[in-house]
Amino acid sequence: MTIAQPDLWKLYAMMLRSRLFEEAVSELWREGLISGEMHLGVGEEGIIAGIAAHLQEGDALALDHRGTSAMLLRGVDPVLLLKEMLGREDGLCGGWGGHMHLFSRPHLAASSGIVGASGPAGAGFALAAQQLRPGTAAVAFFGEGAMNQGMLLETLNLAAVWRLPLLLVCKDNGWAIATRSPQVTSGDLRERARSFGLPVASVDGRDVAAVWQLAREGLALARAGEGPTFLHATCTHLEGHFLGDLLLRLARREEMPPLWPLLRSAAGREGAGLSERLSGLQQVVALLRQAAGDHEGRENDPLPRARRQLADEARLTDLEQAIVDEVQSVVARALHEEEPAS
Repeated sequence: MTIAQPDLWKLYAMMLRSRLFEEAVSELWREGLISGEMHLGVGEEGIIAGIAAHLQEGDALALDHRGTSAMLLRGVDPVLLLKEMLGREDGLCGGWGGHMHLFSRPHLAASSGIVGASGPAGAGFALAAQQLRPGTAAVAFFGEGAMNQGMLLETLNLAAVWRLPLLLVCKDNGWAIATRSPQVTSGDLRERARSFGLPVASVDGRDVAAVWQLAREGLALARAGEGPTFLHATCTHLEGHFLGDLLLRLARREEMPPLWPLLRSAAGREGAGLSERLSGLQQVVALLRQAAGDHEGRENDPLPRARRQLADEARLTDLEQAIVDEVQSVVARALHEEEPAS
């Protein structure tokens, strides 16, 4: 039997398009043109591209608060996406959704800023696929923190009982905002999924080819009526939980920590003893070191890993320049096209 192989050029192009688009979003946010928190998927590109490459007409996507990349790679108009983030009336959702609540009816794709909400939404999409569009499937993306939400556990149960055509993708970056995930999550998430009778696969989300292969297998089972699969994919959020993440800024020494309150607390006469206070300060320093180690380094970035597998430098240069030009054109259009008259 011939084992299918991924098109690494296509996957790299998808990943780079996502990265450059989100870098453009980041720049607009830093310039103050996009307001509010901004949760990017920088570092998740291997997971998103490896799965999006398999999506077919009629498949559906239930997304979390980092839905930009999946929307883009699903084929949603990037100009409409960017206009939405800019709060414009001619944006994808009329400027009301921002980056966390994106909806595209033609693409059967929806995102939500509510942690864990992509689970029930994915089950609903999968139930519709099962009843109305046999042979199609749904994908639900969520972080490991969502696995502590009751509605997601209910999703795992119903998906298994009803044998829904659903690929459940847990993007595990090891952090719950500014807390290490093991400090707030007990046990093994893969074992939780297995306890519902779900097939479980694990993958390094930085390896787009490995994600592609496991997603292919999980979606094949879903389309054949064999029920859901749980895919646990590790990754690194290279920009932290959100743009301007304080923990990451401190770890990168982009901002000085508030030393005076810390020193005043350590030297105070009331409260915990000196040894306990020093222990607390040591824990803060250790946390900063962990943040720096987890978020820095090319080894945590899926793009260089994918690029190294492509040997034709001239072709790479042409491909990369074409995507740079494409993203620049999108930004120019989003910024300069006039909004329709009310």
